[in-house]
Amino acid sequence: MKISFHGAVREVTGSCHLLEVKDSSGQVKKILIDCGMFQGEKFSEEKNQEAFTFEPKSLDAVLVTHAHLDHIGRLPKLLHDGYAGDFVTTLPTCALVPVVLEDSFGIMEENARRNHEAILYSMEDVAAVHERCRGIGYHEQITIAPGITAMFHEAGHILGSAYISIEAEGKRVIFSGDIGNDNVPILADTEPISQADVVICESTYGHRLHEEAGERTRLLRQYLSETLLKGGTLLIPSFSIERTQELLYELNNLLLHDLKTNVPIFLDSPMAIKATEIYRHFKNYLQFAAPVLSDPDGDFFSFPNLRETLRAEDSKTINTVPAPKLIIAGSGMMTGGRVMHHLIRVLPDANSTVLIIGYQANGSLGRRIYEGAKHVRVYGQDLQVEASVKAIGAFSAHGDQTKLTRWLQPEKGNLPKIFLVHGDPEAQDIFATHLRHNLKAEVVVPELGESFEI
Repeated sequence: MKISFHGAVREVTGSCHLLEVKDSSGQVKKILIDCGMFQGEKFSEEKNQEAFTFEPKSLDAVLVTHAHLDHIGRLPKLLHDGYAGDFVTTLPTCALVPVVLEDSFGIMEENARRNHEAILYSMEDVAAVHERCRGIGYHEQITIAPGITAMFHEAGHILGSAYISIEAEGKRVIFSGDIGNDNVPILADTEPISQADVVICESTYGHRLHEEAGERTRLLRQYLSETLLKGGTLLIPSFSIERTQELLYELNNLLLHDLKTNVPIFLDSPMAIKATEIYRHFKNYLQFAAPVLSDPDGDFFSFPNLRETLRAEDSKTINTVPAPKLIIAGSGMMTGGRVMHHLIRVLPDANSTVLIIGYQANGSLGRRIYEGAKHVRVYGQDLQVEASVKAIGAFSAHGDQTKLTRWLQPEKGNLPKIFLVHGDPEAQDIFATHLRHNLKAEVVVPELGESFEI
């Protein structure tokens, strides 16, 4: 059994891991777990365009953990370069994949027009990926080849997210995908690991601890109240899947039970609007806290203050609405999309606030703003940052060090070996040391293209 790493090593994005295992007849089968886009880093565009460091035609199966772009963004390229099989994932992920890829295509078109960047795939490729998606349920065992089985388990990260266990050659290998935060109000908890020989684990926040869930609500109320008092704009760059729905849920609760205001709240993201409809459709996958079960309309993602701006024409009307107001817009890392237009107006305004509620990759505009840059460039305009910049870590869809450490302790036996992926070098090094000390496991931080016998 051999594993090789083709993305998300010593960085957060570009998930792509290849497992080679023997079936019961001794033939080697190649299984790819995720094929995501590189984001944020200086040379991400070039990395996304590069040829795969494995032969797509040789793959026997592709398993997908969840629908975030850094896990699915190169699936169309995989088909274009010769992969002929299906993409196996959960049913909600199958529904979300085309929404994410279509949105990505739109952003690539805009970047090509503005910055002459290359377009990675076509809409025909997106349709082909959707046609090849094979949706299954959690805990439904699938046979990839005789003697090789796989199963999807609840990861609690976004709707439909899973970590994947693969059993072959007498071993059980687990790929984490992304592991969700604790106390997420609308998702099921992350399923514990029953037993494993090897875990390939994300480490995005392996060096940090998030605020408590109650602190998240308190801070959101505080920043919204401050915006009302100052008469400014509260701009929340948000990832369209999970972060936006969780935020809408929190706002619904605040306005229903706590903060009585008619401040206009704009959801200015076509992808988020479409994704929220999918959340409504797969409501049976979600869970809601008891206090909101009394919501009179039974829809925890909508409320009278909320205005959804699906069309570009609707988005432009936001500028004519006087402050105070709240705008939720993509993309979450501020690397494209409608949030860029709002940043041009909000960043120079001392009465306004940019509230960061998700991970900001190295090299992204969001990371520079988060780290306190006083001047940034957006769509060719040099902007002075006068707005307040705040962050709420507890809105993260990724588990922190405590959550990941707890998850990496199986219910049965010990965990001998851990590979850390999906993390900045500093986070991975701190987390690796922490795990070696606390779990007494062998912890490996691979480099791009490295292979290991397991």
